[in-house]
Amino acid sequence: MGTNFEWKTLICNKPLPEQATRVSVHDHPLKAMVSNVEHVPRKILGSQPSTGSSTPSTTPAAYLQPLSDALEGLDPLTQFAIQEVDPLTQMAQMQPDYKEEVVVTSKKSKPRQMTIDMEPWSSRKNMILSKFTTSERLTIVSSFLSEGEKVVLKTQSTAVDKVQHRLEQLDYFDEGSQRKLDLSQAEYVARIEMLNRELVSAWHSEQRVKALKIAIQCAKVLADSDVLRFYPSKFVLITDILDIFGHLVYERLRTKADYYTLGSKTPTALPEDFTPSMVPESAKETCRNWFYKIASIRELVPRLYVEMAILKSYSFLTSSEYSAALLRLTHMIRGIGNPLVAVYARCYLCRVGITITATEKDYLNENFYDFLDSYSQVFGRYAMEGLKIQKVTLESYLTLYTPALDFILQAVASGATESLLGELLDRCRNHKNNALLLNTIMSAFKPMHIASRALQFLDLISENTSEDFPTYILLRTLGLCVCVCPPPREHRRQVINRVWQSISDLNNSEHYISCVEVWIEFVVQHFTFREVNIIIGDIVAHLSPSRNYEQYYSQLKSIVVKIVSRMQEFEALLAMDNFLPLIDLFQQESCKVEVCKVILNACNSLQHTSDAVITNTLLFLCTTLHDSVNALTVEDERRQISELLCNVVKTVDYGRDFEQQLNFYAEARAAFSNLDTVLAQLVQCVNTLAVNTRRIVKGHHTRKTAAFVRACAAYCFITVPSITSVYTRLELYLLSGQVALFNNCLGQADACFKAALKLLPELMLDDNQKQAETFLVSYVRNFLSVLLIVPDSPDSGVLSCTRILLNTLPTIKWNSENTVLPNLYLNVLDMLSAMAQESYPYHIDKVESNDSLYGSDPKFLSEIDKMCTLVLRELLSQMKHLGPGRRQAEIALELLVKITSLSNISHNGLINLAVNLWQLCLKQGTVDPNYMTRTKDYLSEKGNSTDNNTLQQLVRKLSM
Repeated sequence: MGTNFEWKTLICNKPLPEQATRVSVHDHPLKAMVSNVEHVPRKILGSQPSTGSSTPSTTPAAYLQPLSDALEGLDPLTQFAIQEVDPLTQMAQMQPDYKEEVVVTSKKSKPRQMTIDMEPWSSRKNMILSKFTTSERLTIVSSFLSEGEKVVLKTQSTAVDKVQHRLEQLDYFDEGSQRKLDLSQAEYVARIEMLNRELVSAWHSEQRVKALKIAIQCAKVLADSDVLRFYPSKFVLITDILDIFGHLVYERLRTKADYYTLGSKTPTALPEDFTPSMVPESAKETCRNWFYKIASIRELVPRLYVEMAILKSYSFLTSSEYSAALLRLTHMIRGIGNPLVAVYARCYLCRVGITITATEKDYLNENFYDFLDSYSQVFGRYAMEGLKIQKVTLESYLTLYTPALDFILQAVASGATESLLGELLDRCRNHKNNALLLNTIMSAFKPMHIASRALQFLDLISENTSEDFPTYILLRTLGLCVCVCPPPREHRRQVINRVWQSISDLNNSEHYISCVEVWIEFVVQHFTFREVNIIIGDIVAHLSPSRNYEQYYSQLKSIVVKIVSRMQEFEALLAMDNFLPLIDLFQQESCKVEVCKVILNACNSLQHTSDAVITNTLLFLCTTLHDSVNALTVEDERRQISELLCNVVKTVDYGRDFEQQLNFYAEARAAFSNLDTVLAQLVQCVNTLAVNTRRIVKGHHTRKTAAFVRACAAYCFITVPSITSVYTRLELYLLSGQVALFNNCLGQADACFKAALKLLPELMLDDNQKQAETFLVSYVRNFLSVLLIVPDSPDSGVLSCTRILLNTLPTIKWNSENTVLPNLYLNVLDMLSAMAQESYPYHIDKVESNDSLYGSDPKFLSEIDKMCTLVLRELLSQMKHLGPGRRQAEIALELLVKITSLSNISHNGLINLAVNLWQLCLKQGTVDPNYMTRTKDYLSEKGNSTDNNTLQQLVRKLSM
C-alpha cells in the first residue's frame, strides 16, 4: 500500500500533455469517490493500520492525496469537495455521533504512562555516554551538515505549488547533496546536536519534508557499527533526536485534530486523555499518511526507528493498534543481521512501548526470547571478523550489549514472579557462553530473588570458565544485589568466602577494586570488624606493591565512605591495624583531605574516648586536615576543618586523669597551631579542666592540685598570644584570668589581666571601628567588675591594674564625635565608689579582696579619692571637648547623679560643681525636662530620707 501511494503521488504531479483525449464523465472530478480496499494482514503490508476485521472497508479516494496530505493535511480544494453539505448542516447532522463521544470522554480513561517498576531510561543515559567512549574517528553522512547548504523558500499560493516545492526538496536531498564527514568524538557529538537543532528549526519553519529527512538520516546512522565501542553512546544521541521528532509529529496531529463538542459551533482541542472516536476523520487520514510515508522508506533500520519514534501517534487511529504494531515491529527486527544493531533496536522498541502502554507485555517477552534464539549470532563468524578488523576484544564487545539487554530484561522481569527467573536460568544453561545472559538476569530481577539464589549464581559463575565475558562484572552485579537484600543468614558466610576467594584471584587491579567497592558494603553490614579488617588488609596488599592505588582514588574513597557510614562500632574501626594503611594509600593531598573529612564527620557519633590507639588515629587524621590549610585556603574551608578538629578535641576525654588530659591538649596545641578556632577551643578546654579540678577538691588545693591549676593557667597564658584575632585574645585573657583567680592563682591572674590591658589599643586598629567600640564598651565594663575583687599585688602597688586601665583608655583612638570614653569614665567612678566600701558586694571563695586586705585603711581610701579626682578631671575635659549640645548635657546630668549618689558633696567644692552641671543642662536645653524634674525629685527624696542637709541645700539651688 505504501509503495502504491508513493507511485500515485508522483503520477498526480506530472505535467499534462498538450493534447488530451476528451472523455465524457458522469461525476465531478473533485467529488469524493469510494473505492473498495480489501483488508490485507499487517504482516504482509508492514504499513497499513489494522482494522481488526477482514471485511472490506471504504476509503474515500480523495484521501489518497499526494505528499501534502501526508505532511500538512488536505488542501483547501479537496477539503471543500469532501464536504457535500455546508459546515453548519454537517455539524447538525453529526451531533448525534458527538453525543456518544461526550459520554466516552466523560469517563476517566487511564493515562498512557509507564507503570512498570523499573529504572527509567533517562537515568541510564549519562552513564552510557560517560562509559562508552572512543578515540577513533567517526563517520557521519548527512545532507544537513554542510554549511553551504541552502534551501530556497518560496511563497506557495496553491496546494499544487506546495506539493511541487516539496518534491523539489526531496529531489535536492536525494541527489548528490549528502556529505560524508570524518570526525572526532567531540566533533561527532557537536554535529549530532546540530542535527537536533536543525530538525526542530525545520519543523517550526514549516519544512516538514526536511525534518522527516533529517530523522531518516539520523536513523540510518544506527545501522552503522564501524566504531563498536561508541555504538551505545551513538544510540543514546540518535534516539534523543528521534524522540523529539516523534513528539513533534504527535503534537502536530493533536493540534490538527480539533473536534466539536455537543452543542458547540467552535472547534475544541483534544484533551490529554482523548479517545480515537473523538478524532476527526481528516486528522486520522493525516496520521495514516504519516505511517504510509514512513513505510515507503527503503532501508529497514531507518524505517523501523522512524516508525517506532511516532508509534504514539497510533492513538489517533485506534486504541487496539498498539499490540499488533509492537509485535509486528518485533518480528521485523529479526531482519537486522548485525546482532548489536538488532538488540539496540529492540531496546528502543521496548523503551517506546512501555511509555505508551502499560498493559501489553507480550512484545517485551517476544523481544527477549528473539534475542535468546539468535544469541549464537553474537559469537558468529561475521561478528568475530568485525572484531578482528576493529581490534576489539570479545570481552569488550560483550559489554556493549549490557545497556540494551539490561533495559529489555528489566521490562520483562518487572512484576514477574520468581518462576520466570528459574525458567531463564534453565535456558541460560543451554548456551555455552552464557555469562552475558547471566549478568543481564542478575541486573534485571529484584535483588531479593537474586540474593535467595546467591549460591546458585556463584555455581553458574564458577562454571563459566571462558574469558569471553569478564568474571569481575558478574561478581560485581551479584554484589549489588546482595547489598540491597542479603542472602539467608545461614548462607552469608559461605557466600562471602567463595566470593572473596574469586576476587582475591583477580590479577587486574581495576577489576579487583571494582568488585571490592561493591562487596565491602555487604561485609560491613553483616560481619564483624575482624572480617572488615582482613578485607582492608587485602586491599592494601593488592594495591601497595606496584602503587596502582594512584589510579583508583575515587573507588578507594567510595570504599572508605561505605565502611565509615555502615560501621556500627566506630571505635573498633579506628582501632583496626589496617585502617591507617588504607588511608595512607591516598597520596594525593586533595583526596586524602576529603577522606579525612568523611571519617571525622562520622566521628560525631563517638561520645568519648580515652584509648591511646584511637586518640593517635584521630590526631593523625586531624593533622592531615590541619596541614592542608595554607594562605590560599578559603575561609569556609577553614571553618569546616576547624569545626571537625574542635569536635575531636572535645571527644578525647581521659576522665579523672587530668594530667593526661592536659598532655593531650599540649600535643594538640603543637599540632594545630594555624587555626584560631581550634586554639581558642583548647584554651576553653584547659580552663574547664582547671575549674573541674577546683570543684573536685572543693576549693582546698593540695600542693599537687595547686601546681596543676597553675600549669593550666600557664598553658592558657602561652597559647592565647598565638591567636590572630584581637577580639578572641581579649576575651580569652579575661576568661583565663578569672579562672586563675577562681583557683587562687593570683600571679597568673594578674599576668593575664595586664596582658589584656596592654592589648586594648590594638583593638581600634580594626577596620570596623563601630564594631570595635561596641565590643570595647562591653569588655571594659566586664573588666571593671572583675577588677573590683582582684587583690592588689604587693609588688605592683595599690590599684595597679586600675591605674593601667586609666592610663590605657586615653591612648585608644576614640571617635571624637561620640560619648563612649566619657561613659566609660562614669563606669570607672562606679567601680571606685564600690571599692571604697567596707565590704564589697561580691567575692570569690578563698580569695581575699582589697576590702579584707586593707580594711578601709585611710591611705587606701586616700588613693581611691585621688584616683576619682583624676577621673573626674579627665571626664570634665572630655565634656569640654564635646562642646555644647545634647551629648554634653546628657553626660553632665549623668555626672551630677554620680556625684550626688556616690560621693560626699560637702567636700572639695563638689556642691558647686553639681550646681554648675545643672545649670549647664538648663542652658543647653536639650535634655528632657521631665527627666530633669524626676532627677530633682529623686535627689530631694534622698536628702529628706537621709537627713542630708548638704543634699537638701543642693536641691534648693537646682532651679528649673
